[in-house]
Amino acid sequence: MLSAVSSSLLIFHKPFTRALRLPLPKLPISSNPKPLSSLSPATSALIPNARGGGRAGAPSPAPATDDLQKIDVNPPKGTRDFPPEDMRLRNWLFYNFREVSRLFGFEEVDYPVLETEALFIRKAGEEIREQLYCFEDRGNRRVALRPELTPSLARLVIQKGKSLSLPLKWFAIGQCWRYERMTRGRRREHYQWNMDVIGVPEVTAEAELISSIVTFFKRVGITASDVGFKVSSRKVLQEVLRRYSIPEALFGKVCIIIDKIEKIPVDDIKNELKCAGVSEEAIEQLLQVLSIKSLTKLEEILGEAGEAVADLKQLFSLADKFGYSEWIQFDASIVRGLAYYTGIVFEGFDRGGKLRAICGGGRYDRLLSTFGGDDISACGFGFGDAVIVELLKEKGLLPEVSLQVENIVCPLDPGLQGAAATVATILRGKGQSVDLVLENKPLKWVFKRASRINANRLILVGDSEWQRGMVSVKVLSSGEQREIKLDELE
Repeated sequence: MLSAVSSSLLIFHKPFTRALRLPLPKLPISSNPKPLSSLSPATSALIPNARGGGRAGAPSPAPATDDLQKIDVNPPKGTRDFPPEDMRLRNWLFYNFREVSRLFGFEEVDYPVLETEALFIRKAGEEIREQLYCFEDRGNRRVALRPELTPSLARLVIQKGKSLSLPLKWFAIGQCWRYERMTRGRRREHYQWNMDVIGVPEVTAEAELISSIVTFFKRVGITASDVGFKVSSRKVLQEVLRRYSIPEALFGKVCIIIDKIEKIPVDDIKNELKCAGVSEEAIEQLLQVLSIKSLTKLEEILGEAGEAVADLKQLFSLADKFGYSEWIQFDASIVRGLAYYTGIVFEGFDRGGKLRAICGGGRYDRLLSTFGGDDISACGFGFGDAVIVELLKEKGLLPEVSLQVENIVCPLDPGLQGAAATVATILRGKGQSVDLVLENKPLKWVFKRASRINANRLILVGDSEWQRGMVSVKVLSSGEQREIKLDELE
């Protein structure tokens, strides 16, 4: 499930090669050889011990040069650095992901960033194949940087087998990689929050997953007027295709094409479906059904007895009980591009229409069998970090997450550095954060530093106080200052 590097970074299709041994340049042979000391630096660097002063056979240091190539200090295209201010924001976001997962009783898991290539090409979809960062490692194994987390989840569930007690409620926050065209909120690497329920066949699982995302949105200040969920079911598409005797083998391919319905012209959609082997009559009926935005209208066409309609009606009923009815709407065109979905599918979208899908997920009951395991009822979602940050910026909801340290400890004399270290150690042992001034700095600098790190207290270690077993503590918010015994320092 997806939400989420440089043009100089290629999608690898060839094995890595070992370092080449390049032949040394041939040196002219003279009947009148020059002494080693007179050789040019470039030539003498090729001859062991040519410049003298080194161990026999030891390599000489490379000659100094002024024209060394400068490294590009920007990260590879599509990737990010996280300096402290950005890291604080990321930690804030991940904290909210984890808190919501905790509130819903989910346990955290993680998987390798590097997986076997086969894990992602068996049942994911052509788009994933084209966007994989994949290569052959030195053991001649085909591997890939994970583009999503769900296949890794499936692998782990199969590995654990019957030792697992169902149902499982797991979540993960992991870095994913996709070589794709970048747009606003879309990068070649991103972090993704996944929540998955394994072993529950009822629609109650999807209903709770959507509830967890709504809970997250509310925590960060997003409302139903900002974001909504488009909901449908893969079974809608299956029922239409079944009416026109479209082979089951084409189902995944049709889903991938339909998933582009808002990205490319309708005529292109029709052409792709025709090339896939879908009849013109079936294409027209399919596009007519996919344009439906009303569950009542869908029921008129498909009938109320079908699984698709029954599942969707139950989901909308549960949404009312969970209290998020205003957040969701039926949209038959939502199918999701990954081939492993089997039932309910949903996407979170920006009602302003400025951003791509914020999150998405659904039911994938038959995923495990594609890897040789026994199928278990399962559903989940993926939620990328990049789009939500763009949305929060758009709404003016990004928090000011500033550095905050509880104490700054400063020795008033270089000879008291050890004493200040003792004070810092005592406070840290009591669970308090401490910024210890490590150099001899004037008090003006210390106060500026305290302001920058939002310190609550300034603790000054002076000679006369220290000899009496005391330190001077200044509460920076009020300006109150008093001496406190070292063993009473809290």
